[in-house]
Amino acid sequence: MAEICSSYPTSGGLYYWSAKLCGNEWGPLAAWLTGWFNIVGQWAVTTSVDFSLAQLIQVIILLSTGGKNGGGYEASKYVVICFHGAILLIHAILNSLPISWLSFFGQLAAAWNIVGVFVLMILIPTVATEKASAKFVFTHFNTDNGEGIHSKLYIFVLGLLMSQYTLTGYDASAHMTEETKNADKNGPKGIISAIGISIVVGWGYLLGITFAVTNIPYLLSSDNDAGGYAIAEVFYQVFKSRYGNGVGGIICLGAISVAIFFCGMSSVTSNSRMAYAFSRDGAMPFSSLWHRVNKQEVPINAVWLSAFISFCMALTSLGSLVAFQAMVSIATIGLYIAYALPIFFRVTLARKSFVPGPFNLGRYGVLVGWVAVLWVSTITVLFSLPVAYPVTKDTLNYTPVAVGGLLILTVSSWILSARHWFKGPITNIDISV
Repeated sequence: MAEICSSYPTSGGLYYWSAKLCGNEWGPLAAWLTGWFNIVGQWAVTTSVDFSLAQLIQVIILLSTGGKNGGGYEASKYVVICFHGAILLIHAILNSLPISWLSFFGQLAAAWNIVGVFVLMILIPTVATEKASAKFVFTHFNTDNGEGIHSKLYIFVLGLLMSQYTLTGYDASAHMTEETKNADKNGPKGIISAIGISIVVGWGYLLGITFAVTNIPYLLSSDNDAGGYAIAEVFYQVFKSRYGNGVGGIICLGAISVAIFFCGMSSVTSNSRMAYAFSRDGAMPFSSLWHRVNKQEVPINAVWLSAFISFCMALTSLGSLVAFQAMVSIATIGLYIAYALPIFFRVTLARKSFVPGPFNLGRYGVLVGWVAVLWVSTITVLFSLPVAYPVTKDTLNYTPVAVGGLLILTVSSWILSARHWFKGPITNIDISV
């Protein structure tokens, strides 16, 4: 992706790449498929990030008022959705500010995340009165999970989902290239550094937390003080076991909530730029409305559209958590399909015609591309497997339904309408200076 970004640094990102790599004949269809999987996946990411923050705020309030076993306040699903709406409102307001402000918040977020993670990965295991052994941390599989899954290999495969979910959103660097200096170099650097930092720092954070985990069944139990919110219970119990109260753990959760807040803010930024570029090329309903920019060159309408759609997607949680989980599953699989499509076109249709930019993989580009495509194909199958047994209407993994539904809608809309008027990206902006 970084190599392709270096060749085509535009806000359209993935769908623009697909169009250019496929040529005039197949470009419009490739752009249509990639663009819709990308933008819907991004909206689902924003929904899941901000909804998880709303849930964490609810847990912080619960623990601050005594915990579930101490008569603490447990917010209803309607209160949680109000939290979610308020968070999206703030994110939309912040993203309506000039790009210089967003740059400042981005730098603040990076510093907060890095410093916060290092503090937590040292603090939590240090404060813990009971620590897990290295053997437990590196070799234990939670086969007593209450989900009917006892195969270690199956548990490992399902565990990959959270890693893949975490390692998404790095296309944001591509969507911001039209507001980035030396975009053909700095755009790819943003993609690579986002992954590299996440892997190293994220793994260190997980190590610090898991060394403080000793009783997994209790952490997952809905009867604990955090109501079954495992990470919150870890933090709370670590401080409570040493100091007699969990105030320190609540403060740590507050630090995490700030990090999630910044993540959601950046997600809205990426969403809005994608919506702006996609509508600029006429691919969205009422396109002329969404690609308007204000005096500060901010796509203000696209910002508020992204926040509104993310809120609407979260409303499904009021009716059924199963439906909500199916919708946000597009956040991982849908995005990765969008990531894989231009890479696939790069190593097939454009294998000989692709012109590398300043950042390129040289002779290894095709090999790395095929590995990426095969990996996405593999995880698409794995993440469609059941996550609990026996399989019922409440435990069925609806990911194939959600992703398949999106595919059917996208293809049918192309056949019935878009193929007659969507000609692919019409913009070819030189932003390499």
